Amino acid sequence: MVIHAPTSPLLSRFRAADLTLAVETRCPAGRPSLLFAHGFGQTRGAWNGAAAALAQAGCRCVTFDARGHGESDRMAEGAESGHGYHMDQFADDLQRLAAAQPQPPILVGASMGGLLGIVLAGEIRPSPFRALVLVDITPRWETAGVERILAFMQAHPHGFANYAEAAEQIAAYLPQRRERKSEQQLRPLLREGSDGRLRWHWDPALLAGDLVQESERYQPRLQAAATTIEVPVLLLSGARSDVVSRATVDEFMHLVPHAQHVELPHATHMVAGDANDAFTHEVARFVQSLDPLPVDRRVAGAAQSQ
Repeated sequence: MVIHAPTSPLLSRFRAADLTLAVETRCPAGRPSLLFAHGFGQTRGAWNGAAAALAQAGCRCVTFDARGHGESDRMAEGAESGHGYHMDQFADDLQRLAAAQPQPPILVGASMGGLLGIVLAGEIRPSPFRALVLVDITPRWETAGVERILAFMQAHPHGFANYAEAAEQIAAYLPQRRERKSEQQLRPLLREGSDGRLRWHWDPALLAGDLVQESERYQPRLQAAATTIEVPVLLLSGARSDVVSRATVDEFMHLVPHAQHVELPHATHMVAGDANDAFTHEVARFVQSLDPLPVDRRVAGAAQSQ
């Protein structure tokens, strides 16, 4: 990779089918293009360390808040309307973002973001992605680990009185982290309500609808899609994860025999946050191993029109 200093993150709004998403681009002229898709209940901020380092190495790095998360729009209908969030909406958003990049991007997808990548890479031809980096996720997962995540998300419906209280709860949920989150780090993760209390950045309707049960029903579809993935794949798992296990990893490697697998010994399900340097190193190594880039599709299109 060519080393050069990237510009500061550029924040923009991307129009999806029915709402807009908050998108940040680092090193916009860089190559290759990496598109980062976060997990359920996270924001684009989960990728800040890795995206900054990979942009510094010359990669175009695009991060975004999924619908209903962070600074992206929430669904107009309330959860009680029966028209809440669905997996196919998230997949469509990701497909549209991938198509908007200069070249088919390398998808770096954690948890829910990785599941969406498996579906799109397996079911669409040509693939929207040049390659996949799956971050502690496989088509079948350990239910107990997912239930622990959901329990934390549901635990504080009335929010927090202040940032210190929120930091205390996060520290209890992530005991492997040595440093407690500062108010500055927490500001993007919380919103102040009209009652003055701080609540998580995500739309409560994400938990009130059928999205969680729907993801479980996705498993046969995910397994079928995995068998047809043709692009290079890297699976990065945490040795201390309670979402991905040796059994689910072995099953995935059977479904996608050309995939590479690297286990990070000190990471839980929150791989990038637990071991960002090791995570970034493995992503960079994988990116460097790929074949040379094709011609920028926007340049190719312009040449054909002349």
